[in-house]
Amino acid sequence: MSTDAKSAVARISPGTLKELGAPAFAMSRIAGKVTGTKPPAIFTTLGRAKGLYWGWLHFAARLMPFGSLPRRESELVILRVANRRGSAYEWAHHRRLGVRVGVTAADIDALQQNSSPHWNEREAVLIDSADTLLAERDLDDAQWSRLRATLTERECVEFLLLVGHYDMLATTLHTLRISPDPKA
Repeated sequence: MSTDAKSAVARISPGTLKELGAPAFAMSRIAGKVTGTKPPAIFTTLGRAKGLYWGWLHFAARLMPFGSLPRRESELVILRVANRRGSAYEWAHHRRLGVRVGVTAADIDALQQNSSPHWNEREAVLIDSADTLLAERDLDDAQWSRLRATLTERECVEFLLLVGHYDMLATTLHTLRISPDPKA
């Protein structure tokens, strides 16, 4: 896993209560309790953008944890994006979340080793499709047919947005030099 910021200083520092406002500040503290970390830097940094932050958070929450894909599948896809994009922050954050919804040590190893025999058919289609999207920014007709035979229309749209969102987020986290959150 490459680093988002292991040796770099964050380009935008996490916000204080005054800079974030009480709701974002409180939400970051609650999120830290959920993840077992200090308040997640993703929230304390992006929270400085005020209204943009709340819009992003609403969108992101509609994908995960409140999306139509089962949480385990969402976490597998997010971890695959994190692995492919070398996002240490996404990897650490979603590894913690994934364990809570059934992502196993064997799953983590398979994601890192790029092995496919481990996955059931549905998981294999999701992971293969995520890999293709990240590499090609598209799915050819054969891959789309595999995905569509596996997911409902709604799930297909959600899947595409999930991969795109976490790809974008990996870029943001890397560019802002946000390091993985330390344990509480």
